Amino acid sequence: MRHLVFALALLGAAATSTRAQDAIPDLKGTWKGEIDRLRHASPSSRNANDRRSAARARHRGDSTVEGQEGRLAWGRSSSAVADTKEPFAWAIASDNKTIVGADMDGYFRITLVGPDRMEKCYAHNGTSQSRSIVATCYTMDRVK
Repeated sequence: MRHLVFALALLGAAATSTRAQDAIPDLKGTWKGEIDRLRHASPSSRNANDRRSAARARHRGDSTVEGQEGRLAWGRSSSAVADTKEPFAWAIASDNKTIVGADMDGYFRITLVGPDRMEKCYAHNGTSQSRSIVATCYTMDRVK
């Protein structure tokens, strides 16, 4: 009888753990990080400072998730480089750790590494408004 009770307790704990893993993460809030990016600007770039072939830059950035319905989240991103609030849309995959998304000129691949930390990768190609190619991956932490 004790073995049966112990087995049922283990089964209950495993079921609870599985349900907790299935919970869709809540992304709402502000996430901040230090961005280290590589930008390759074309000679036709409108910004004279970007006429160099490739430049590495480091700056602060943030993403504010303003709303979320199930696996879909939206908000605005900004950086210390540009005084803009660019809209984005994200979708959380069924593993509850992988996120894909887009903003006005590029794409995100995000991995949740903890409840308040993500690794965010971003890229856009030369067809963007800036006519530059950008690639970056960095960590962001939720502001508490």
